[in-house]
Amino acid sequence: MRNVKALLVDDTEENLVALEALLQPLEIQYLKARSGPEALELLLRHEVALALVDVHMPGMDGFELAEYMRSTERTRSVPIVFLTAGRDPARVFEGYEAGAVDFLHKPLDGTVLVSKVKVFVELFEQRKQLAERLAQLEGSLRMNELFMAVLGHDLRSPLSVVTMGAAALQQLPDASPAVCALARRMNNSARRMERLVTDLTDVARVRNGQPLLVRPVPCELDEVVMKVVQELEAQGGRFVVEVTGDLRGQWDPERLAQAVTNLLSNAVEHGDGDAPVRVYVEGRATGVRLSVHNRGSIPQDLQAALFEPFRTTRHPGDRRRGLGLGLYIVHQIVRAHAGTVTVDSDPARGTTFRIDLQRVCHAESGIEGVG
Repeated sequence: MRNVKALLVDDTEENLVALEALLQPLEIQYLKARSGPEALELLLRHEVALALVDVHMPGMDGFELAEYMRSTERTRSVPIVFLTAGRDPARVFEGYEAGAVDFLHKPLDGTVLVSKVKVFVELFEQRKQLAERLAQLEGSLRMNELFMAVLGHDLRSPLSVVTMGAAALQQLPDASPAVCALARRMNNSARRMERLVTDLTDVARVRNGQPLLVRPVPCELDEVVMKVVQELEAQGGRFVVEVTGDLRGQWDPERLAQAVTNLLSNAVEHGDGDAPVRVYVEGRATGVRLSVHNRGSIPQDLQAALFEPFRTTRHPGDRRRGLGLGLYIVHQIVRAHAGTVTVDSDPARGTTFRIDLQRVCHAESGIEGVG
């Protein structure tokens, strides 16, 4: 027998027995009530797929019972099918006003009755399955969020040790060139891993429906960009930077530095190694623009989904292919600042990413004020 219940309400015992007999092929459970108050009492204790309610009952009739059911959160969504011997159109209209989903007239046609009830039973089972699936997904999301939080914390600590150790190696008075080169590689790798951990935790936050927090403060875009450029130049990147106009505004400098780092790192990795990455920082009348250009190109078939998570600017066979989170994070950070990011790429001109920001951050979501 299926784990589904239907409520049968009629003041006559013979009618209840007949209803249950007609519906026997459905193999569901039936709760029988001989009055409106008894039906309400059963509804407090049981979840039902639908209610088959006789209209004419002494005391509380079917319409009054329906009004009580519609006024309670627990029973508001229970489908109500009225059973009646009358055919007065006004009464039918009154029944629909009270919350009926259908009317069946006595004497009942068993085939029609079973067919209609079967539909509501299947809908109920589908809703239950969807609710269970949703609960499982919510549980998975919570576990994913917890995992990413633990991952971020547990990886950052050893990465800090690696970074400090690499710096200490380079400062040894008797360190050979080979040791210094190895220390630089260790430091660069640790910094890349730290950026990846930050991107992963941000992705987990956004994918769990939580906003990407930004804390806007007065800052200058060129200072943010130059700081990132200097860090990446120490790791071997080559850049040509042009700065023009007023670049003051109110943004989150840490988040912007994260976006600029991802964008410049992507340009270095996927550009032409013989040519520097060109960076243009422009103050405009309507805001500011950051443009990053390299001589590489992005295949046309990859451009449409470029800012989606776990997509890369390379084909699957490319050995330099990463997780594909960098550009997604760039897009999310720019969006959190109510800005836009676009890309223009072809083999002849190369690739240019452009970020446009208003001077004052009116964040779409997740903005935190600074007290």
